[in-house]
Amino acid sequence: MFTDPDLYGSILHSFYLIIFFSIIPIVLGLIIAVLIKDMKSKVGRSFAQVCLFLPRVIPGAAAGVAWTWMLADKGTANQLLRAVGLGDFAHVWLGDQSTSLNAVGVIGFWLQLGFCVVLLLSGIGGIDQSLYEAASLDGAGWWRQLFSITLPGLRGQIGVCLTMTIISALASFDVVYMSTQGGPGTSTMVPGVQVYRLAFTQQSVGLASALAVTLMILVLLVVGPLQRLVNGKEQ
Repeated sequence: MFTDPDLYGSILHSFYLIIFFSIIPIVLGLIIAVLIKDMKSKVGRSFAQVCLFLPRVIPGAAAGVAWTWMLADKGTANQLLRAVGLGDFAHVWLGDQSTSLNAVGVIGFWLQLGFCVVLLLSGIGGIDQSLYEAASLDGAGWWRQLFSITLPGLRGQIGVCLTMTIISALASFDVVYMSTQGGPGTSTMVPGVQVYRLAFTQQSVGLASALAVTLMILVLLVVGPLQRLVNGKEQ
């Protein structure tokens, strides 16, 4: 299996998608959660949470189809670029091997961001607010409070976000299949789509099973140490 460049490449693609599915949503979600916490309007906070979490309740297949339309040559993204005078940057984002994987990553980012924001925001609500008041009296700024109080207090929530989003990246299927089906060529092929093709299109059930088992092992190898690290246990 590891000698087949297509199968090996699909595994590498899934690890690359972790950047979009996990790292960027958690970092940006943490900043957004802190900003929402500081909002004075209770209605505004609730509205922001609903708007950000809404993509999470949309099926991945439906999101893949919708973003395929938006990222098409005459889709919403290119129309906006042309409207603001940036027509030279208009592109068939999902149809070019140089941009297709990043475009799929953007879809995953959009789906995961709201989940991270809401989960981190709930964790921020459980932090003792007197810590922030004491830090403010000591002259600690926004960034200092973020790194000294918020991040240590959100270790558990960050661990859950990392676990869920990394699994989504490594086991992604619906978004990739509905938006690109692994193409163009094999530029967006991931193990989930590859397993489906091998088993149900090429009738290579043995190879599909080997790839599925390998994917499960990879998920355990990534998530297991991560859970121990987040929980503060010895390796």
